[in-house]
Amino acid sequence: MKTKFTIALGLYLAVALPLLAQKKEDDRLANSATVMKELLQGDNGLPASVLNQAMCVVVFPSVKKVAIGFLGGSYGRGVLVCRMGTKMAGAWGAPVMYELDTGSLGLQLGVTATDFVLAVMHSKGVDAILSGKIKLGADAAAAAGPTGAQATDFNAADMSSSDVLTYSRSKGLFAGVSLEGASMSVDNDANKKLYGKEVGAKEIVTGALPVVPTAEPLLSVLNATSPARK
Repeated sequence: MKTKFTIALGLYLAVALPLLAQKKEDDRLANSATVMKELLQGDNGLPASVLNQAMCVVVFPSVKKVAIGFLGGSYGRGVLVCRMGTKMAGAWGAPVMYELDTGSLGLQLGVTATDFVLAVMHSKGVDAILSGKIKLGADAAAAAGPTGAQATDFNAADMSSSDVLTYSRSKGLFAGVSLEGASMSVDNDANKKLYGKEVGAKEIVTGALPVVPTAEPLLSVLNATSPARK
């Protein structure tokens, strides 16, 4: 009897644990979709003029800041989505899980959680991010993204020195913010859970893997707002 129970428990855990593990990645995709949907609505969110020219976007929902005395830092988990095609001008493709570490930049003093959105505008920035781990400002030039009237006539070609445009939203307020000095890295464990095997960031964005169903809401928001460029 005990042996049967042990076998049954083992079978249950073999099925249940992977599902529970993947739920975190599914929640991350769902939260990223919510952030993008909210930031693309109205005149005070992510400018369409920026998104339409972006090759990739990275969403880090609800990045928590922890401070102890004079020490502090922010750490979050998010999602990278790139356009498909050799020139990265097509529809938005399968997501890649990423991690963000702002160290002790002091960006969110007094704020418990912040949404970050990064728009990757040039191939240099894409290559750096897909390499696995980068430091913004060192491996890829980063700048606070334009908003409002400044974004109306935005042209990525005129800002060739800025590979990544960065934005943040805290307590409903959305603005460009400098993330220079923050580091980003591929979340390999999360990607393995999401796709069921070890897979690299470059392999995912080139369309080698099918889009997981839980990523559809995020891609729908992006494709509806910013379809493939002609």
